[in-house]
Amino acid sequence: MEMTGEQLIRATQAETWAALNDLAVLKECVPGCESIEPAGENQFTVLMTARVGPVSAKFKGRMTLSNIVPPESYSIAFEGQGGVAGFAKGAADVALASVGHDTRLSYKVKANVGGKLAQIGSRLVDAAANKVAGDFFAAFNEKVGKPAPTAEEHRDEHHPEPVARDPDLPQVADSSLAFFAAGSLVVFVVALLTLI
Repeated sequence: MEMTGEQLIRATQAETWAALNDLAVLKECVPGCESIEPAGENQFTVLMTARVGPVSAKFKGRMTLSNIVPPESYSIAFEGQGGVAGFAKGAADVALASVGHDTRLSYKVKANVGGKLAQIGSRLVDAAANKVAGDFFAAFNEKVGKPAPTAEEHRDEHHPEPVARDPDLPQVADSSLAFFAAGSLVVFVVALLTLI
């Protein structure tokens, strides 16, 4: 399974990075997450319940962060076991970039699944991973992000007229304007995408 994507986080890059490295924030935002615990330097264990099609199981996974460049990027290696449901392992790269007062979070994930998860079929696994990622980003942006500014808030002595939208920014539906960001969060996102 391969997955790439971008999310606009309505928080500064420093705020996004800090939230991604806050285990309490991550636990609240990751669907089905029961615990996230440090397991050594830049290593974490995650316990979560996930459902993919007809398969529902408790997964225990380990994530390791590397190539850490605060507050810009890092890489994640992960592996998880779900008993008879199967296993997942892979890697992800996460990058943060400032976009005005917001942050663009980009990610690339490559994962392999085995056991019952592999028998379900890649379409169901991909759909479940996308749903978990979407739910995580929505919860993360709601917790960390700021509401979109209104037209009146844009008007001040420095900006008497509304600022035109940057055409390079991705189009995002209002319902999707809640997401997540970098540090350990990326580790969790990768774990979620992989373990589910």
